[in-house]
Amino acid sequence: MMPRPFCRRRIAAAPPCNLFVPVGAPCGTAEEVTLTLDELEALRLADLEGLYQEEAAERMNVSRQTFARIVESARKKVAQALVEGKALRIEGGIVEVMTMRRFVCSQCKKEWEVPFGTGRPQGCPQCGSADIHRHPEDRGGFGKRGRGRCLRGRRISGQAGTANLPQTAVNVEKENVNVEEEKVNVEEGNKE
Repeated sequence: MMPRPFCRRRIAAAPPCNLFVPVGAPCGTAEEVTLTLDELEALRLADLEGLYQEEAAERMNVSRQTFARIVESARKKVAQALVEGKALRIEGGIVEVMTMRRFVCSQCKKEWEVPFGTGRPQGCPQCGSADIHRHPEDRGGFGKRGRGRCLRGRRISGQAGTANLPQTAVNVEKENVNVEEEKVNVEEGNKE
């Protein structure tokens, strides 16, 4: 029986530093404790942002029980590095980096970022105004022109009843298959 596949855990960003060494320890001689990227993210969410386990687990795309195990392991490793004077290396883990969404306040012009999957902010963190919008450079759509609404199923141009779909890998692949089928049909017709 095969073990259950490991689910990718979401992290907000890779850390700016990945090695912390005790002062006075010669470089490369201190024993290391390895903290995975998902363990660091769990510490950030629980201890730095002060989120409840349920919300933090949702952000990381894991169950609450799994989040509890991750943060417990992380705290143990950090305590071991501090108490025993070991270097702390941050690397590894099966993770995916969440992209950030940028917002701007229309009142005070404050710009800030929030990770995808956390919902739209209720107001500006600086002035509290509810008059906030996505940053102009962060809007989705065709060529970032602000037409980010779903256009599927609408008649845009071309034949009636068919929309011009963006050139995704799947659409291009389907078009290539249709072209190949037409070539085969034409070649078979020429042979007869």
